[in-house]
Amino acid sequence: MKVGYARVSTRDQETHLQIDALKGIGCERIYEEKASGAQRDRPELKAAIEYLRPGDVLVVWKLDRLARSLRQLIETVEGLQEKGIGFVSLTEGIDTTSPGGKLVFHVFGALAEFEREMIRERTKAGLQAAKARGRRLGRPAALTPDQIEMARALKQAGNHSMPQIARQLGVSRATLYRVLGASSDSASLTL
Repeated sequence: MKVGYARVSTRDQETHLQIDALKGIGCERIYEEKASGAQRDRPELKAAIEYLRPGDVLVVWKLDRLARSLRQLIETVEGLQEKGIGFVSLTEGIDTTSPGGKLVFHVFGALAEFEREMIRERTKAGLQAAKARGRRLGRPAALTPDQIEMARALKQAGNHSMPQIARQLGVSRATLYRVLGASSDSASLTL
């Protein structure tokens, strides 16, 4: 069974062109949605996928109607393939029910993987370069060195509990224990 999915991004756009094309190739059921492609939660797409059974085919007029990014597209189509469901995009001529269509889709998958690896490499290189320039990476310190010394002094004086010191410094007890190097066993004894 062929099941169609038509989507437009805004309320004032119409799906007539998509629906005509989907009906023209024999879609027996068509799910229609007015939602941005960036939106992950699309109830009609979810309903269409839930309706599909192994051996069925999800048909879209154009790839960008199904997903906004290549990664999202590949995840969706791979999810369909795991369930034994085919995928067809009319405009691009992709049909994962045929050997040629599977090949094209696998090439898309390889390109997406390549893109992810390139992003990973650029990110890693950028972090290494920043570190080499002396830039401190990660989250800013919760307490200044002066605040840490003050906390140590208050703790050693014994007049304040750890929760009181944490409140005074505006941090959580866990942060205070981590900064002062106290173990969780001794922490529970001094509360």
